[in-house]
Amino acid sequence: MANLARVRVWAEALIKMHLDPAVWSFGFDTAKRRAGLCNFTEKRITVSRYLASKFDDDEVHQILLHEVAHAMAGPRAGHGALWKRTAAEIGYVGGRTHDGEIAHEQAPWVGACPAGHPHYRFRRPTREQSCGKCSRSFSRTHLINWRKRG
Repeated sequence: MANLARVRVWAEALIKMHLDPAVWSFGFDTAKRRAGLCNFTEKRITVSRYLASKFDDDEVHQILLHEVAHAMAGPRAGHGALWKRTAAEIGYVGGRTHDGEIAHEQAPWVGACPAGHPHYRFRRPTREQSCGKCSRSFSRTHLINWRKRG
């Protein structure tokens, strides 16, 4: 688990190395599914405080490199060739998006299918849902039973 104070030091060092620290800043956000963000409007790179505290140091460092590469490549680069080249040049070795764990312990809605597969939602479920692990299409046999955490 990464120490958040140490993450801030790394982020500020990367910004100083690759960007203008008078323009760009770093902060933590409360995202529960997204690991990092490069906000071009505010010139701010953020990392989820929930996910950073769950990931190891190497994973968090890669998240920071991913977002700094976005800032360097510019808002039109997306995850295209320019961003990939820029990211590789500064040492990023991950993929385009975060596909790791989410901050499920923060989800107020917890569900389970009849087979016991856990499901998490950050917003109140508004319609019936079935378990994607048990059935590829909607199935009343595999309905998820939702409850709000108390």
